[in-house]
Formats: sequence, structure tokens, C-alpha cells
Amino acid sequence: MIRITLPDGSVREVKRGASFLEVAEGIGPRLAKAAVCVRFNGELHDLREAALVDGDLAVIGPGGPEALQTLRHTASHVMAQAVKRRFPGVQLGIGPAIEEGFYYDLDLPTPLAEEDLAQIAEEMRGIIAADLPIVRREMTKAEARTLFEGRGETYKLELLADIEDDVVSIFEQGEFVDLCRGPHLRSTGGLRPDAVKLLSVAGAYWRGDEARPMLQRIYGTAWERAKDLEQYLWRLEEAAKRDHRKLGKDLDLFSIHEEGGAGLICWHPKGARLRRTIEEFWYAEHDRQGYDIVATPHIGKSQLWATSGHLDFYRENMYSPMDIDGADYYVKPMNCPYQILIYKTRGHSYRELPIRMAELGTVYRYERSGVLHGLLRVRGFTIDDGHIICRPDQVDAEIRGVYEFSVNMLSAFGFRDFDIYLATRPHAGKAVGEPERWEQATAALRAALDAHGLPYKVDDGGGAFYGPKIDIKVRDTLGRAWQCSTIQFDFNLPERFDMTYIGEDGAEHRPYMVHRALLGSLERFIGCLIEHYGGAFPVWLAPVQAVVIPIADRHNAYAADVAQRLRNAGLRAVVDDTSERMNSKIRAAQLDKIPYMLVVGDREAEAGAVALRLRNGEDAGAVPVKAFIDTANSIVRSKSAENWQA
Repeated sequence: MIRITLPDGSVREVKRGASFLEVAEGIGPRLAKAAVCVRFNGELHDLREAALVDGDLAVIGPGGPEALQTLRHTASHVMAQAVKRRFPGVQLGIGPAIEEGFYYDLDLPTPLAEEDLAQIAEEMRGIIAADLPIVRREMTKAEARTLFEGRGETYKLELLADIEDDVVSIFEQGEFVDLCRGPHLRSTGGLRPDAVKLLSVAGAYWRGDEARPMLQRIYGTAWERAKDLEQYLWRLEEAAKRDHRKLGKDLDLFSIHEEGGAGLICWHPKGARLRRTIEEFWYAEHDRQGYDIVATPHIGKSQLWATSGHLDFYRENMYSPMDIDGADYYVKPMNCPYQILIYKTRGHSYRELPIRMAELGTVYRYERSGVLHGLLRVRGFTIDDGHIICRPDQVDAEIRGVYEFSVNMLSAFGFRDFDIYLATRPHAGKAVGEPERWEQATAALRAALDAHGLPYKVDDGGGAFYGPKIDIKVRDTLGRAWQCSTIQFDFNLPERFDMTYIGEDGAEHRPYMVHRALLGSLERFIGCLIEHYGGAFPVWLAPVQAVVIPIADRHNAYAADVAQRLRNAGLRAVVDDTSERMNSKIRAAQLDKIPYMLVVGDREAEAGAVALRLRNGEDAGAVPVKAFIDTANSIVRSKSAENWQA
């Protein structure tokens, strides 16, 4: 017998080897009937799996992300089965559930076209209507190898070879067989045909390796209800309108050039102005929080990266070395080693700690060309990097302070909804330091989160190689999550760099270190802002806050004078003195998402005023220039959403 602990704390003894479904039936028939999967000892499992050890069990019903994950995983198998029926000779790659859908990588004898998706979707509807039972079987690796050799599934054989366990699981539905851990629904009829949709076809290298075969990846999405699918498709349509790559071009913010290199951003004047506004706010807030601003080099000798551990644990993300005077130098992937060197230039007393250093440091990391994506995935980017060097007794307060600083910073940019993750020690030799130290560091981060009463999820194995971390993701207007802030606890680099301070007892002691980035990569953060606001930034962020539009050429001089008065008052203003008609100029300003359009003619020049129009089309009437400046500056200072009150 084994002991199963339920969410309410009650304990049940069940026969070892009973399936999780049988355990659920023992708890209650209604619970078992609604069950989709289970979470056992923190991991998701299929209902048909056997319970073999004591553990904590939660039975998962419909309505949550884990149930959706199970449903989408099943949809990926149904899709692969449909493809195999329609296209004989296809070989299966992998087909996981992803955040809002699923995909399957397939090796097909002929390229798929978008119109082929309709045929595959039709076949999927037939498989769902057939309500095929989904059967889970376990077999030895040798038996599985024989099975997939007989089916000609070479990619599955490669995956099988990488599995360390002697026993593997396969799932069957009708004639379809797949190597898979699950979990899955009980039958194909558990999917709703009106809540499943295929979306697109793309290329994907096998296992993300550009040296391996290019497979065809079919993306789809699946939901529990048809109306959920409708809402998702609306969000997709809105997301396409807000795509930062399209808006970046339309609004003339940035560009990427093949001649210069993929993943390297050129900021145009408007984009650079937006970036500078963010940077100026960042500097002001860090001054207020007592940080010392530093600046460090872009390259460093190999010994620096060997000491930090990057060459051992991060080399695959670093660029090849360059020979300078017979020594290997690397472009920096991170800023922390140089900030440590600054700390070590002199001795420190316990009275000086904590020391808070920060910089807007540009780093370079290798990303495969297939994953580069506008501003969101680049090869050269600037991190708002900071490091707090403190005594052990100061760690908790500093972590809490950084968390509050992060939330306040993100809130200033209009974000209110956050998802928080506690990322723990990486697996499989990807971390430095003793497990006990990791447990201590993780406990410190957990305590900081618990102290705020914050709900968070555990990202098992998601920590940096030198320490665990707190990740904060923001939810944008469409409900999408974006990674921004990260707070990392580090006890390893102080050890590796032999960092010390003189304690109250006169002896040397080892400090602790907190790494933190509040906005993360500026490139990614600006991409997020573009999509969050659809390019219509709040007034304080808008690259151009006001455009002065003269009605006729004789009004150009007054328009130029008004624009100069605005600039003298700290507002970003331009004049549109092109030969276009006034209405065309107003339309152009609206397309450029400029908050304020100031139309000037004879009456405005005589009255020392402007005719104010807002980018939403509202006509605010005549406003004296000084009144406009005072109100606009008040809105800018408040960093509020646009709310004009003349």
C-alpha cells in the first residue's frame, strides 16, 4: 500500500500500482468522471499512469491551464493522425502543447500549403467524431525500438535513444501510435470540433539544430468551448494589428538590416527618442533609490569569463573569441563580472553595505537565426542591470526592496497585472555551487514572496547557473504574458571572485549578491510597450508629443514659434509645414499616433492660441498656448494615460 495525501490534507491508503483514475474513483465517482489529469508530487500525470510511491495528489478537472494543456496535447496527436491519413509516408517528429495551442513537427514527402490545412482539419473532425479510445501502454525500450523500426519512424527512434528510463510509455488511438509521456484525454471525442482550429504551417529544424533536417510544423489551437476559441481568434487579430515589427516600420522606430547582421537593432530618431525617455526615467528612479550608476566595457579577457563560470556553463550562448595581443577576448554576455571588479578595487567595511550598482549595459548573446523575432529575440541588447552586494543579514530586506522597485517601475509604464515565478536550481549539471547553498538561497527568495502574500508558481529548474531567481511577467492589453523583471540570488560569484568585506569583528567575511533587472532587455521591453499600446503611447512616452499644423504657408512662422515654445518647455514638438491639405496633415498625425495636433491659422495667431485636436479624433477647441503647455506638462509629469483637460 502507498499513502496519498489530498489537497485538504486527508490521507488515503491505496494499492501500489493502482491507476490515478482508480484512485480518483475511490475518492468519489463524480470527481473521477470529471477528471482530466492529475498533479502528483508537483508534476502532471496521465490518469492511466500507476501510482507507485507516496505523494501529494490533486485531481484536475476542466477549466484550468493543466486541463487545457492535456486537451491540447491530445489535439496535437489527433492532428498528426489526420496528417498520416491524408499524406502517406509522413514521419513524426514532436508534438507538444504550448501556451495557447499546440504544434506537431512532421517530415512530409511534399511541402504543405495553407490550403492543405482545410483537408487536415476535415480529417480531424472525423477522428473526433469517431470518439476513439486513447490507450496508454508501457513497454521496454527494446520493445519500443522494434515497434518504431517497424513503422519507419526514425525521429522517434532518435528520441527513444535519448530516454534514460528502461520503460517508456506510448499512446494509441485507432491506428495511430506515438511515443509520449502524456497526459491525454480519455478519448478523441473529448475534443470539441468547433473549439479546435489549425492556424499555420512553418518550417522548423529538427530539434532546433540548423544542421539537421528542416521539418514542417503545423500550428493549431484548442479550447474547451467554442466561445473561448472565438475570443482567442479575436486576440490573434488584434495582436497582428499591434505587431511591433509592423508598427516599428509604420511609425519609423527601428530597423534590422541583413547587411549589418540579423538580430541587431538600428534605432531611428523616433525610436531612439522613445528609448531615451525610458532611460532618463530609469536613471532618475535609480538615483532616487540610492544606486550608484556605473559603465563597463563591451569585451573582456577569457580569464574573466572563466572565473565567472560563463565559459563552463554559458559558452553556447557566447560568440567566438577574438585574438587581441595574443589573448582571447569575448564580447560580454552579461554585465555582472565587471561590476564585481569595480567592487574589488578597494576594501569595504560592513558599514558600507549594501552597495547598489546599476548600468544600462549592452550585451551580446548568440541566438539561432530561426528564433530571432524583431525586438523580442535579438543578438545585441541592453539590460537595465543592477547588482546589490550586501551582508547575509541584509538579503531579505534587499530582495523585498527590489521587488517593490520592480512593481513600481512597471506600474509607471501602465502595467497592473503580474505573474510571478520562483525559478529553482537548473538540472543536469547546469548549475554551480552546493545544493545546500541553493536551498538557502531559494528559501530567501521564497520568504520575500511569502512576506508580500503574493501568489507565485515554481519554475522547476529555471534558475540561472549561479543562483535561483524571481521572474516577474506583465500582462498586456490582450492578456499576454511578457518577461520583464528578474531578481536573482547569488552566493556563487562572490565565492568565485573572492569578494570580501570587513565585518564588525574585524575579520573578512563573504558578501552575498543580488542580481536584478527591472525592465529586462530594453529592446524586448520596448517591443512589449509597442504591442501593449498599439503604438499609441501615453503622452510622457510618445516620441512626438505634439505636431503643429499651419493651415496655410503664411501661418508657418507662427507654427514654428509655437513649436519652439513647446520645446523650450520640455515638450517634444514638430511642425508639419508640408504642402498637404490640413485634413491630410491631421490624418497623417493620427496614423503616426501623435497625441496632440495643434492647428494654427489667422485666429489662433491673433489670439496666441492653438486649435487642439486629439489623436482619438476629439476636437478640444481653442486653447491658449501657455494653457496647453501647462496642461500637457502636468499630464507628462503624472505619467497618466492621456486625459486632456483644458
